[in-house]
Amino acid sequence: MTHQPIIIPAIAADGSLFPVEKLQAHRDALFHLAVSVFVFDDDALLIQKRAASKYHCGGLWANTCCSHPYWNEDLKTCAERRLKEELGFTVPLTEKRVVEYSADVGEGLHEHEKVTMFTASVNRHELDLHPDPEEVSVTRWLRPDQLRAEIAAAPGAFTPWLRIYVERFPELAF
Repeated sequence: MTHQPIIIPAIAADGSLFPVEKLQAHRDALFHLAVSVFVFDDDALLIQKRAASKYHCGGLWANTCCSHPYWNEDLKTCAERRLKEELGFTVPLTEKRVVEYSADVGEGLHEHEKVTMFTASVNRHELDLHPDPEEVSVTRWLRPDQLRAEIAAAPGAFTPWLRIYVERFPELAF
């Protein structure tokens, strides 16, 4: 079975968007749009360990979910879609801020992203998680101090973007 290439929005020097194949954006370190979702229960953040088979950063811990919008897809729609696809649930999301970062993610791939961050508040005991095993191997809840301590002890166990987010926002106050 062959998969259609995923076309995402990249950002030109003049700020305009243009379509590009997702792997090309990562191979060529093109500046592109992305979303990151952070689901909290009080101050505990739901994190996921990416499936080992992911095309980059497999087996590493990441925020609740993250992705790239399809070409011409609304950012919030993308965040909602990927939350459902990766973790099997939907919750109301709130757009919080936009962050830019650049990071080597291994295997000759590079993230250079303009990320719109979304948050949600839930009661974890009422949340019906159904992670897709092709996307997520396991989930857990960590408070900001626990997350910072684990990243300090074993930074290589976490995705570059989650390490960047925690460095910039140590209390996860988005």
